[in-house]
Amino acid sequence: MQTPEIYVRLTQIFHDLFDDPELILSPTLTARDVDGWDSLNHIRLVLSVQKAFGVRFSAAEIGRLANVGDLVQLIETKGGPSTAGNAASHRSML
Repeated sequence: MQTPEIYVRLTQIFHDLFDDPELILSPTLTARDVDGWDSLNHIRLVLSVQKAFGVRFSAAEIGRLANVGDLVQLIETKGGPSTAGNAASHRSML
């Protein structure tokens, strides 16, 4: 899956999860930039991303995520199937 496709699907997930259709994803976006991105929504986000992209992340991988760009790179690395599902802290994105 190519980076632009990942951003399209992630944008749908973020819009749904944070109920903000105006939210624009960028590689440098972090939880501090998004109203409502707390620890519970972080878990929901990770679970939604795993389901939508058909991938699984380890706790260590999640802990290394600093921003949306890191998340996109991790999804690319995992190489989830391009048709999987619907788009539905410390140094981490929180």
